[in-house]
Amino acid sequence: MRSFAQTDRFVSEVQARKLRPAYVFVGDETFFRKRCREAILKDLVPPELRDFSLFEFDLAETDLTEILDRARTPSLMVPFQLFFVKGVKNLYGRGSNEEKLAAIEEYCKNPNPDALLIFVADHISIPADARRMDMTDKDRYQRIRETLGEFCGIVELARVEESDAVRWLTEYCATREVKIDADAARELVDALGGDMMMISNELEKLMLYVAEKKRISVGDVETMVLAAKQRSLYELTDAISAKDRVRALQMLDAILSTGEGDDAAIGHLYMLAKTFRQMLVISERNVRDTRMLWAALWQGFRVPPFAAEDIIKQARRYKSKRDLTRAIRLVAKADLAIRSNPPSKRMVLEKLILDLTTEIKPEETGWRQEELPV
Repeated sequence: MRSFAQTDRFVSEVQARKLRPAYVFVGDETFFRKRCREAILKDLVPPELRDFSLFEFDLAETDLTEILDRARTPSLMVPFQLFFVKGVKNLYGRGSNEEKLAAIEEYCKNPNPDALLIFVADHISIPADARRMDMTDKDRYQRIRETLGEFCGIVELARVEESDAVRWLTEYCATREVKIDADAARELVDALGGDMMMISNELEKLMLYVAEKKRISVGDVETMVLAAKQRSLYELTDAISAKDRVRALQMLDAILSTGEGDDAAIGHLYMLAKTFRQMLVISERNVRDTRMLWAALWQGFRVPPFAAEDIIKQARRYKSKRDLTRAIRLVAKADLAIRSNPPSKRMVLEKLILDLTTEIKPEETGWRQEELPV
């Protein structure tokens, strides 16, 4: 698999003990960074010696000179030392950084053969298609190649192509004697936006969930993986924003037919309210693309990567902020009705869909700020 080639090559170098004095892990894909780290620990640092041979540093807190001095100094306690150094972006801050880069180069020319330096450049994001890399990230990556890349090994930790992620799921499940249906694998990858760390974590939960059944279906993914539920809800809001009443009711039925059904009504309403609030922010800040979206939505209020473009499109379908505040009000009223223990929660949700897909009347006015749900 092409997406796994860089880390596969590095793991092979570790196993063969054919290592350079220092490497730079470039990219924010934590799955591959964890895989490389585990390979190093497994082959070079025995568990009983890790307290004395494994060191973690951050260049934002520790001076580079101190780290290099410790790497040069052989240990009397252990035969091998491993140094993980975060904060690589601090090597390229304001002012002249040539001395720092020269110090690393000097160490690599005359290294301690019983030590390994790993610089972690996780401030750079590398998409599966490198041609779509953000210009800022591209410039940062190029600077690392032209400087540290001259004397350190470069290991690129990019996002995976979706086809490779699906294939990995199938092959990994086979090693655990679990079968994952093709549509279930695709659903898991789609729902998590190709994020391999999240995919692997959710897969472990799914394997525990299916237990002796030893087979993961698309229904299991929709039941257990929150992002899959979110994806269905974004499809629901897509139908609502398009005022497609029939499709919206069909989506609602599909959501209620899986997992906890009507019992999860409050959770569904929470996600609807959050999505409409996100749309309101997008509308207020006139967001036009995904880069503006990440700047407009704060941490903890952001959308999953797979929904970024869709939510911008959905928000632009609403003609005014009043339309969106009306939608939030309707969701709040439905939430109150659900919490009042109605005879049928499904009927409350279906009425909400009917109201949300009804064109707003010209005479309908706004509503008080204190009525907004918290």
